[in-house]
Amino acid sequence: MGAAKLDLVLLALEALTGITSEAMLQTAQEVGAATILRDRVTLWRLRQANPWRRGRGRKGLDLEEAQALVAVGTRLAQQHHATIRAAVAAWEEGRLQHPPLVDYLERFADLWRDRLQPAAPSTMEAMALKLLVDLLFYGGPAGLQRLWLALLEEAG
Repeated sequence: MGAAKLDLVLLALEALTGITSEAMLQTAQEVGAATILRDRVTLWRLRQANPWRRGRGRKGLDLEEAQALVAVGTRLAQQHHATIRAAVAAWEEGRLQHPPLVDYLERFADLWRDRLQPAAPSTMEAMALKLLVDLLFYGGPAGLQRLWLALLEEAG
């Protein structure tokens, strides 16, 4: 269920904020998802469900796993809402070559190249910018519901 979308949301958060898997696990505890996201290996395995991942080793996510990743992703987006908003504002103002946006785009491309199947630079940048706007909504009011709706639309 939406493994690619969930992994990309977390990848975008990593690129923008520099959060680590340990921060994701701490957030899992905060949102009551620690029984699903027990450790770094479990988190890595769940993210491997993304069909765009190199060495994909999982079939998909079950409902509880997807719920845990949605809760973590939206909580992190809420916690980093100011950073997300600053990057979106830079994009709206056409400041693509200024921090925090340029740093985000470079880190996103680096993480993509390290973890996902090859893609054209223009594809990576377009995806990064789309995810940035998505994060703005997922970190706002009803962010959890918005991400679930996006996953349902993707599945349907």
